[in-house]
Amino acid sequence: MKNLWLGLLLSGYCLLPRAQAQNLLRRQLASDSVLAPVLRQAAAHRVQILYTRIRRDARGRPHFRSYRYRVRPHEYFYPASAIKLPVAALALEKMQRLSQQIPELSSSSPLRLDSASWGQTPVLRDTSSQTMRASVAQYVRKILLVSDNDAYNRLYEFLGPAELRAGLHRHGLRQTLVRHRLSVGDQDSTARRTNPLAFFADTSLTRPLYVQPAATFAGRWPRPWRRGWRVGQSHWQGGTLVNEPLDFQTKNVASLPDLQRALRLLLFPEADPARRRFRLAPADAALLRDYLHRLPRQSPDPRYPAALHPDNYAKFLLAGGAPGPLPEGVQIYNKIGQAYGFLIDNAYITNPARGVEFLLSAVVYVNPDGILNDDQYEYDTVGLPFLRRLGQRIYQFELDNHRQRPGVTVPIPQP
Repeated sequence: MKNLWLGLLLSGYCLLPRAQAQNLLRRQLASDSVLAPVLRQAAAHRVQILYTRIRRDARGRPHFRSYRYRVRPHEYFYPASAIKLPVAALALEKMQRLSQQIPELSSSSPLRLDSASWGQTPVLRDTSSQTMRASVAQYVRKILLVSDNDAYNRLYEFLGPAELRAGLHRHGLRQTLVRHRLSVGDQDSTARRTNPLAFFADTSLTRPLYVQPAATFAGRWPRPWRRGWRVGQSHWQGGTLVNEPLDFQTKNVASLPDLQRALRLLLFPEADPARRRFRLAPADAALLRDYLHRLPRQSPDPRYPAALHPDNYAKFLLAGGAPGPLPEGVQIYNKIGQAYGFLIDNAYITNPARGVEFLLSAVVYVNPDGILNDDQYEYDTVGLPFLRRLGQRIYQFELDNHRQRPGVTVPIPQP
C-alpha cells in the first residue's frame, strides 16, 4: 500500500509538501483499523487496487493517471457479476449493428427466447416491463440496477461465446473471457449452446424483425493463462465436501485493468482511439450512463422497493455495508461482483459540485476457513468494510488535495 501512496505523491497532484504528505498518509494507513489488517495479509486476501486520478484541462478534456497496488493481471480472481458490464455493452453494440440492416429494430424491441437443448429455458413474458415483454434494454437496466443474473444470462444467449470473445478483443479487453451463464449450473456442454430467439415489431409478437437460430460454439477455449486457478482448501459439491481446492479453469475471467477499461470506454469514449470504442446508438449510450449510477428507487421501469434495495445497494466502494444513503453530492457509476468469497467493485466516483472525479477498482477475497460453497464468507465483517473504507480514503484524499484548473468543473455524464 505504501507504493500506492508514494505514487500519488510523485504524481504532482498533492498540495502538501512531499515529505509532510508522505508521513501523514503513512500514519493514516498504519493506524487504520479497517484497511491495515487486510493489507498485512494482502496475498491471502488476493487484494488488488487500481486507482485512476482524473484531471481536466482548460478545455474540459479528461486526463488520466493510474496508481496500482498489487495489480496482477495473471493472478486469478472470480469476476462474478462485474463481468456483466462489458456483456451489456456488447449486447447493445450488436443491436446497433443489426439496426443498421433493420431500421425498425432497436434495443427496446420485444424479444422472445425459446429453448432447443437440455438446460435451456424460454422467455415469453417479462413482468418487470411495462410492455410485459422482454427486451435487450430492459435486461441492461436490470443488470445495472440490481445485478440481475437472469438478465445477464439472456444477453449471453443473445451474443454467444464466439461473439463475446471477438467483441472483447475488438475493444482491447484481451484479459477477459466470458464462457458461461450465472447461477444455473452451466457446464461446458450447456454453455456452448445458445437459445433460438426472435425480435418483434409488436408486443403481440406477431411480426418478427430478426430471427436468430440456436447455435453451438465448437471452437476451443484459450488455454489458462492465470495463476491461482485453484482456490481454497476444499469445497462443497452436490452436498459432499470435496477435500481439494475449487478449480476455476472453466469459469469466467477478467483482470482489474480490463474491468476499469470497459467502464472508462463507456464514460469517456473520447479518451480512446475510435477503433476501440463501443459503437452504440446514442439512446443506448445514454441508457448505460444513466443506469450505471441510477439508484434502484429512482427507476420507474423496472420498479424496486427501497426497503429491499437501499441507495447503497450494490455500491461497495465508499458506501458498502449497512443500508444507507450515499454521501451528499456523490454519484457512483459502477458494477460490482460478489461470489465464492470474492468482492469486486469497479467504479467511477464523482462529486461535481466539489470538482472531484476518479476511477477506483478493487478486489478482495474473504474466506478464512478455506471452504468454498459453504456461504461462510466474511463479506459483512471484512470485505464490505474494507471496500467502504478504501473508497472513503481515496475520496477524502481527492477532496483534500484537489487542484482543478480555474473555471473547469466536472461535467455530469449526460443520460
